[in-house]
Amino acid sequence: MASKKKGNRIIIPMECEETGLRAYVTQKNRMTTKDKLRLKKFNHLLKRHSWFSEGKKLK
Repeated sequence: MASKKKGNRIIIPMECEETGLRAYVTQKNRMTTKDKLRLKKFNHLLKRHSWFSEGKKLK
């Protein structure tokens, strides 16, 4: 039985640029999105919106 082919989508954590908090996990297509993601999300520690950037890949 053949194993499942690895797809183009990878799961990545979103890490806060101010506190280093990893509160969000998202997916991205590695073929179409070459640059790093940077989104404004709610930070629960700061109780306000802050910039979250793409962290290291999860296993």
